[in-house]
Amino acid sequence: QVQLVESGGGLVQAGGSLRLSCVASGFIFSTNVMGWYRQAPGKQRELVARGSAFSTNYADSVKGRFTISRDNAKNTVYLQMNSLKPEDTAVYYCNYKLGPRDYWGPGTQVTVSS
Repeated sequence: QVQLVESGGGLVQAGGSLRLSCVASGFIFSTNVMGWYRQAPGKQRELVARGSAFSTNYADSVKGRFTISRDNAKNTVYLQMNSLKPEDTAVYYCNYKLGPRDYWGPGTQVTVSS
């Protein structure tokens, strides 16, 4: 059974940093692409970053500020968020895609105050 559990969200001032973590279980973590998405109030869920063991890609809005990384020994994917902006405020979700099916964690709230 696939499970994803995010942590690390919180309230931070603009310009600050947070590191999100997502612990995964129920599948072979090391060989799969993992992603971070976010959803702000009234907006659609959007891709923030995605990474495999060999490559990463980022939304234009977070390039140069956010970094996705992983620790395969801990089945954990991270999202380091620096230079946070109020527009980064959203619920952040960890994602694992298996064929056409998406698995999501419950999300963690990130709030950036101006």
